[in-house]
Amino acid sequence: MSRKRALFVIPTLDRSGAEKQLSLLACNLPRDEFEVEVAVLTRGGGFESELLDSGVRYHLINKRFKIDPFALSRLKSVIRKFQPDIVHTWLFAGNSYGRSAAISCGVKFIIAGERCVDLWKSGYQFCIDRYFAKKTNFIVTNSEGVKEFYVRNGLPEEKFIVIPNAVVPLNDKIKPFARDEFLRRIGVEDSTPVGDYVPVMNPKYNYEKETYFSVSNDELLRRRPYIIGIVARLWAQKRITDALWVFESMRFLDLHFHAVIIGDGPERDMLLRYRDEWGLSDCVHFLGHCNDAIRMIPSFDLLLNISESEGQSNSILEAMTFGVPVIATNIPGNRELVVDGETGILVEDSKNDFRKLRRDFVKATLMLLENEPLRIKMSSAAKKRAAENFSLEKMIERHVELYRSLFK
Repeated sequence: MSRKRALFVIPTLDRSGAEKQLSLLACNLPRDEFEVEVAVLTRGGGFESELLDSGVRYHLINKRFKIDPFALSRLKSVIRKFQPDIVHTWLFAGNSYGRSAAISCGVKFIIAGERCVDLWKSGYQFCIDRYFAKKTNFIVTNSEGVKEFYVRNGLPEEKFIVIPNAVVPLNDKIKPFARDEFLRRIGVEDSTPVGDYVPVMNPKYNYEKETYFSVSNDELLRRRPYIIGIVARLWAQKRITDALWVFESMRFLDLHFHAVIIGDGPERDMLLRYRDEWGLSDCVHFLGHCNDAIRMIPSFDLLLNISESEGQSNSILEAMTFGVPVIATNIPGNRELVVDGETGILVEDSKNDFRKLRRDFVKATLMLLENEPLRIKMSSAAKKRAAENFSLEKMIERHVELYRSLFK
């Protein structure tokens, strides 16, 4: 049987969630059955090396403008030369350009990929989605929450296939940092306490004495520094400002902790300014994009996710794989991963009361830091859930079944 050809189309190869899942899929589809190439619209990025190391060819289209007919023409040339049996597109630009080019070139099977709850989309973008959905065999998404979002916005429910994200555990080639090694990387020693804290009152908020500052356990305050991690793009949807408020509140306890924020984005300068203005520069560390972030996560005592919306968070999956309890907003994408009270804690998303949301995150964080036996129990349950439900093998198998079904 001749191999089927699949072309994946995606805007970039940045180190982000959708790009990671594309790379895992492209590099691990069975080679005896599928020949895979990738078309990248705008720019390469961190996942170029993974594709090249696995022998997956990629084409840089050099899209320069929001509407770029020359890029569309170049993408059509790639399709005509490769002659794929399947074009599988990812994210809005990839879905729009990729499906337009595939339809024009007469590709028989077209699959789109919706990976996020895209609250930024306006009416005309949903019109584009609805138009191309009519000419698409299937729309693959990673969670029921994303599916429900798009069905509410007029896309046909029967075309959606939910295939959860995959996470790959560390191996002999990629080893986790030792805890003291990780602390040195962020510029602190394991025994180094944070400095004396003088609260810096943020003029944007009215502060009041909160009842959740009830921790009186001296042992908690004497322990080695806790490491609280966030792995996210620095943009409004991720609500990192709320996380800074949580960390500022925790400092009123003189709690010995370091918060590590991995990721970059348009809010970086604003967040750095808030951190410094609120007196948190000695305990909140912005590391930017880190190609070895997966080696850092096992050092976390907790992972926070305060997002307003998620598709299916790769950072939560990775934390679960390494046995790191997660405290996350109770939104569709997160509650498909975190089992409240078993693998982590889900905090109700008080959309109309941001102060309550922040207080609840503080309460949950302090409760887990105080309760080491519960953290250990959640660690074990999280590892088990990740291994049983979100393995790479399961993700590849479900895509292979989907692709095969097109040819029956």
